[in-house]
Amino acid sequence: MPRIPRTAATFSPPVMEARRWLEGVEFTADRPLINVSQAAPVDAPPRPMLEAMAQIVLTDPAAHLYGPVLGLPALRAEVARTWRTAYGGEITTQNVAITSGCNQAYTGAIAALCAEGDAVILPAPYYFNHRMWHDMMGVNTVVLDTGASLIPDAGKAAALITNRTRAIVLVSPNNPGGVEYPAATLRAFYELAKAHGLALIVDETYRDFDSRTGPGQDAAHDLFKDADWGDTLIQLYSFSKAYRLTGHRVGAMTASVDRLAEVEKFLDTTTICPNQIGQRAALWGMQNLGDWLAGERLEILDRRAAIEQGFPRLKGWKLLGCGAYFAYVEHPFDIDSDDLARRLVADAGVLVLPGTMFRPTRAQGGDGAAERQLRIAFANVDRAAITGLFDRLEPLTYPRR
Repeated sequence: MPRIPRTAATFSPPVMEARRWLEGVEFTADRPLINVSQAAPVDAPPRPMLEAMAQIVLTDPAAHLYGPVLGLPALRAEVARTWRTAYGGEITTQNVAITSGCNQAYTGAIAALCAEGDAVILPAPYYFNHRMWHDMMGVNTVVLDTGASLIPDAGKAAALITNRTRAIVLVSPNNPGGVEYPAATLRAFYELAKAHGLALIVDETYRDFDSRTGPGQDAAHDLFKDADWGDTLIQLYSFSKAYRLTGHRVGAMTASVDRLAEVEKFLDTTTICPNQIGQRAALWGMQNLGDWLAGERLEILDRRAAIEQGFPRLKGWKLLGCGAYFAYVEHPFDIDSDDLARRLVADAGVLVLPGTMFRPTRAQGGDGAAERQLRIAFANVDRAAITGLFDRLEPLTYPRR
């Protein structure tokens, strides 16, 4: 059997694929495209941060040079301090690595944990880049179905563990599902992973927009309070969503010192060091933009409320999950979601991603859920645009199931 390159083992980048659907379609001023396909902020960082970044460019020579592979020491220390305050427990500077975005944090974690042929348990619907990296690494993705609630069950995950399993992955608040996993769910998975000697990777890219974790509210979990958390837990984070630093590629991983020593090998051979200007901007943001970020969180929560309030207009649709930047929905049409998503571009002026990008299709052994589902990313559409989205979806007359 001929061998294939690593990249040929997986699918094309979904967001780039969706953008190609726009080719040849014209949108008018009175009916512009409503783009709910991508979660990344499209606005630049706030003006004070831009001014701080300009000063960094002009006055900090080190911002233009290689830096430590595991990141700017001051930023690592600030993350550790912030996480200690938010979660409790013992988290030191040495437990934090800064990465070139959260995607690199994930790829580094899997590279440090897995050999070819190993397995990782991934709840579905899943973040597609996680699945893509497994494919390219020769790592087997073991899909854990989350059912109608989109909340994974540790008992069901236990039945999937074999001697090749190396990790379980949780994303909360979830991409693509939007749901916020209860603290008890994270604790159950932590105990399961610990009992089997596995890593539990918890991706908290959207932690700043969790409805439960504002000022004066409890943390989303207490896993860092365990004295031996580093034996099991690997936490991931992104500065892109908090401070609109998407193009500067700054993420973070919090893990044991021994695990970060292995991850350092991966980081050194990919980017050598994270973006220096982005790191300094993230540090400045953590130290100066607390009130601004709190306001951003409230805006996202208001958009979430607008989705929940307006959704009953869509007769026959089901809102499966809603939170952070996402609404994950089931459509009522007798059309597979990948075909539906393409039709919506021309028929409704809406760009949305199909469930086939987030879970196995029927052809891949799935149960058909992927073909019935869509992800709506509402981070870049305000209340008025959300109303416009429902105005366009409500009158659709495709054949129904």
